[in-house]
Amino acid sequence: MCGIVGYIGDQEAFPILIKGLQRLEYRGYDSAGVALHQDAEKTINVFKKKGKVQDLLDYVGDSDTSGTSGIGHTRWATHGPPNDANAHPHTTRLGSLTMIHNGIIENYESLRKSLESNGHSFISDTDTEVLIHLIEEVQDRSSSTICEAIQMALQEVEGAYAIVVMDSAQPDLLVAARKSSPLVIGIGKENEYYVASDATPIIE
Repeated sequence: MCGIVGYIGDQEAFPILIKGLQRLEYRGYDSAGVALHQDAEKTINVFKKKGKVQDLLDYVGDSDTSGTSGIGHTRWATHGPPNDANAHPHTTRLGSLTMIHNGIIENYESLRKSLESNGHSFISDTDTEVLIHLIEEVQDRSSSTICEAIQMALQEVEGAYAIVVMDSAQPDLLVAARKSSPLVIGIGKENEYYVASDATPIIE
C-alpha cells in the first residue's frame, strides 16, 4: 500500500517527512521519495529511490535537504515495475509542479495518449505522472491558479486518488485532494500543517 506524508510550517521539513515515511513502513512498499521546496530559489528538489526508506537516506547523503515545506511517499507498484523512475514524487516537464498520489487513475492510458499528442513526454510508466502532466496542461491552457487547475483536471479523471501537489512558485502552499482514498490533515503549532494517508505519520 502506498503512503503519503506532507508538511508545511516553520521547521525543516526533511526530518519530519523521513520520520513519517518510517512510520508508514508497516504498510509495505517498494520505493520511497521526498520533494522539498527550496524557498529562496523557488525550486523543488526531488529525491527518490527504489527500496526502503534507509536506501533513500543513503541516496540523499549530504545533499541539500533544506526547506520548510515538502511531501514524501512510499510506493507499492501498480503501474510499472519498482524502480527509481516510477517512484514518487513525480514532476512536470519544467519541474514547476510536483505530486504524490495514492490510488489508481483508471483512464490514465487515454489521458496519456492525449497529452502525448500535445507534446508531453513521460519518463515513467505511472498513472501519477500522467495526472501531474494533465494538471500542468489544464493550467497552461486556462491560465488558472494551481487550485483551479487541479479541480478542473480531476473532473477528467476516472478512479480513486489521494494527491498532494507542490508548486515551485508558491512555497507556502500544499494542495491536497481526495476521492475514495483516505487522506488526513493535521494542524500543529501556529502556521504548521500536516497531511498524510492516515494518522500514523503525524500522530505526535
